[in-house]
Amino acid sequence: MQDQLLDQIPSLDLADFRSGDPQRKAHFVQQLGEAYQNIGFVALKNHGLNDEQTKKLYADVQAFFQLPDEAKQRYENPELAGQRGYISKGKEHAKGRNTGDLKEFYHVGQEVEDETDPIKSEYPENIWPQEVPGFKESTFTAYRTLEAAGQDVLRAIALYLHLPENYFDDKVKHGNSILRPIHYFPIENPDAVPADAVRAAEHGDINLITLLMGASADGLQVKRRDDKWIPITALPDQIVVNVGDMLQRLTNGVLKSTIHRVVNPAREKMNTSRYSIPFFMHPRSEMSLAALEHCITPDNPKKEADITAGEFLNERLIELGLKKK
Repeated sequence: MQDQLLDQIPSLDLADFRSGDPQRKAHFVQQLGEAYQNIGFVALKNHGLNDEQTKKLYADVQAFFQLPDEAKQRYENPELAGQRGYISKGKEHAKGRNTGDLKEFYHVGQEVEDETDPIKSEYPENIWPQEVPGFKESTFTAYRTLEAAGQDVLRAIALYLHLPENYFDDKVKHGNSILRPIHYFPIENPDAVPADAVRAAEHGDINLITLLMGASADGLQVKRRDDKWIPITALPDQIVVNVGDMLQRLTNGVLKSTIHRVVNPAREKMNTSRYSIPFFMHPRSEMSLAALEHCITPDNPKKEADITAGEFLNERLIELGLKKK
C-alpha cells in the first residue's frame, strides 16, 4: 500500500469492532491497519471510559501533583527503576539525550490475582498515595478499561496481519502494562531551565500500543515520514492509540512506531500545567519480539535481532535513565 502523508490522524469507532456485524468489524480492521502502516496513530471513540470516570480520574491526578514535592517524594522508590509510584521532575529523558524532560509522573502497574501465574512474582506492589483517597480506585478503573480496549485493538491488528484474532490474548494476559498520569509542571522562569529542555523530547514508545487519554492542553505532535511535525488533537470523547516499538519490531517495520513529542507552550504560557494520562500496553516479559515470518520478504528483509519483551524493556529503561546498568 502506498504511503499517504496525512495532516490529521484517522478517527475510528471501537464500537464497530465490538458490534458483532462482520462488515463493520472488517471495515474497522482495514482502517486501523492502513493507519498503522501510514502514520502509526488513530483517534478512537467508544473505548469504555465515561465522562464521570474521566473527570474523577483527572481530579484525583491533579490533587496528587498539587501536593508539595516532599509529600510526593514519599512515594518514590529508586530501587523500582520507575516501575511503580512517583517519578520526580527531570528523572526521565528521551533515548539519546541527557537533558531531562520537563515532567513528573506516577506509575500504576499490573495486579495479578491469580496466585498460580508465575508472572505475579515479577511485578512490584503498586504504591498508593494516602493524601488522595480516590486515587487508587480512579486510576485502576482507567487501567482495566484501557487494558480491555487495548486488547480489542490488538485483536484487530492480529486480523489485519492475517494472524488468528486471539494471537495476542495470552501474550498480554497479566502483561506488564503501565498507566502513567503525567504532570508537565509550570515553569515560572523559562531562563532557569536548560535551553534544550522540553516537556517530552521526540521519542517512540517502548510497548506494543499506547492508549492516550486526552491531554489538558495542546502540545502533542507527530513526525510524518517527510519529517514534517503535525499536531495531534482528539475530541473529548476520544483517546489516541499509537503503535509502539515492540509492535514495530514484531512486524519487521510493517506497522510504524511513529516518533512524537510534547512541545513547550508559548513562553507566556510556560507557567501553566499540562496533564495527560497514557496507558502503555506491554506484553508478558517472555513474549518473543522476533519478526513474524510473513512480515519478512525480499523487499522487507529482517531488520532486528531476536529479543524478548522483557529484555527489550530492560534495555530501554537504561537508555531512558530510569535504571542503572
